[in-house]
Amino acid sequence: MARLGDDPFLHPDCDLTECSLGRFVEIGRGSRLAHVEMGDYSYCDRYADIANTTVGKFANIASFTRIGPTDHPMGQPSLHHFLYRSGDYWDDAERDQAFFAHRLSRRAQIGHDTWIGHGAVVRPEVTIGDGAVVGAGAVVTRDVPPYMIVAGVPAVPLRERFPAAVAERLMALAWWDWDHATLRARLGDFRTMPVEAFLERYG
Repeated sequence: MARLGDDPFLHPDCDLTECSLGRFVEIGRGSRLAHVEMGDYSYCDRYADIANTTVGKFANIASFTRIGPTDHPMGQPSLHHFLYRSGDYWDDAERDQAFFAHRLSRRAQIGHDTWIGHGAVVRPEVTIGDGAVVGAGAVVTRDVPPYMIVAGVPAVPLRERFPAAVAERLMALAWWDWDHATLRARLGDFRTMPVEAFLERYG
């Protein structure tokens, strides 16, 4: 019997705040998600920490990743969160709502069929293009083009996953929008066909 279905599968000890999760989504043990939209078939492994992020379909997010980490204010006299979580310290002070609203607006974007490697960090307002790969331990501070492989601190391009013409054809095919039955019917071809042959058959 299939484990995944219309309802998201949450492993123990997850902490979710104002999230929208698609079909066949899986959230790994101990993961923390806040203000996240996650598309169908995407998953994150253990102890992922994802905030203020829109995730496409079929995204593969490894364990101990940090996506959209929140910032501290660097232009003020102090970095400490007593500046904006002031109500935690004084009965007559309130949270800095403008600070939190600005933080929520700085969304990261993770494309379809992406792979974010173990322990990687993706900064706020960064876009990871469809089909891109982020190496383990990378710190991504700039947008990553579709089907590009990046790694390092800060992350830099290593090589294209596929030539540009192939990447463009895959994005035009948009197989991630196929329905569940079609994916099952073509599972054998996904497993065995080289990408060019797959595109010739279905593109």
